[in-house]
Amino acid sequence: MDETVQTQVETYLTHLNGLIRRGRELQEALATDPSDPTAIAAARRWHEDCGVTINQLSGGSKAHWLARSFSEAFLMRSTDGHAVEGAAQSQIVQRLLGVLDQAVATLSQMDDASLTSASSQAPAPHRFDFVHNLELRPVVERAYADSRRALEQKDYNLAMLTSCGILETIVTDALEHKGLSSLVESGAPAEKISDWSFETRLTVAERTGLIRSGCARLPPVARAYRDDDGGVKAEVTERDARTAGQVLHVVMRDLDPGR
Repeated sequence: MDETVQTQVETYLTHLNGLIRRGRELQEALATDPSDPTAIAAARRWHEDCGVTINQLSGGSKAHWLARSFSEAFLMRSTDGHAVEGAAQSQIVQRLLGVLDQAVATLSQMDDASLTSASSQAPAPHRFDFVHNLELRPVVERAYADSRRALEQKDYNLAMLTSCGILETIVTDALEHKGLSSLVESGAPAEKISDWSFETRLTVAERTGLIRSGCARLPPVARAYRDDDGGVKAEVTERDARTAGQVLHVVMRDLDPGR
């Protein structure tokens, strides 16, 4: 197998094995107390992380067998075999572990040809097609992947910084597309948008209807993410990093209503 392909496969296998390890720990916690709110919250975060990885492996195609298996893990079947919403958390974890095991088995058996074929069958995800500046799209796409990776590796500082950087970039792109003159008519500062603070950009974007009020959830440490030349003075918690990522997703939907 080509070294580049081998590296790609090994990276995914390492990540998948990490998700499987977390899933088994969740299984034990839920078996001890199925109603434990901490375990349930951790399970939901794990679901999200599994979904991101499955989306990457399936090339963003909902028709891919991995994507279908992931979706079906959240369903429970009635006695007549029909799908019904609402599988228990322990069942979901068990099923997702099965999906991850299948992904590991498939990747372990892949060679250059099969990996290339699988990659070509499904289009790569395009989360940022709503960004008007075409040169920015691949940049924020890579940054988005980096932010997810940092969160998985528990580098909460980097995860939050990256999410905030993406948030500022896509909001600025929307502001620039609307035009400074139009923004000034709505009460925005007259100086160049590039001179505005992060807070000002979010405020103007909300006031002019480009985005809704989702940014109100940003924690103080996220709002001040570039006040110290890109550094962060306060400690960034997992909650801070995850909230920043959630706000980013909300703003992405605001700027791309068709998502």
